[in-house]
Amino acid sequence: SYRTFFSLPSDEHFVDKHRLQLIEKVNNIAPILDELLDEKVIQQDQYNTIRALQTRREKMRELYSGPLHASPSCKDIFYKILEKKEPRLIDALKEKK
Repeated sequence: SYRTFFSLPSDEHFVDKHRLQLIEKVNNIAPILDELLDEKVIQQDQYNTIRALQTRREKMRELYSGPLHASPSCKDIFYKILEKKEPRLIDALKEKK
């Protein structure tokens, strides 16, 4: 089927599709980082680096440029953690489509 340059792939991951909103709106990044470390999505050095950043937006951007860039399975784990830690935000983004 023909797709324009601007169309999104239908298999685009939720965390990629909503990257800007997640960077902008995820508030409590610390417990998310704790779980990502626990789930082995990030290593201790990445955890320390991200924790040292000044703002939550910087922390989220760093997550996206590193671990979340790596693999779909990391994105899946991140998404499940977001569902637990930021349920209202995830519900709002799901409704947006």
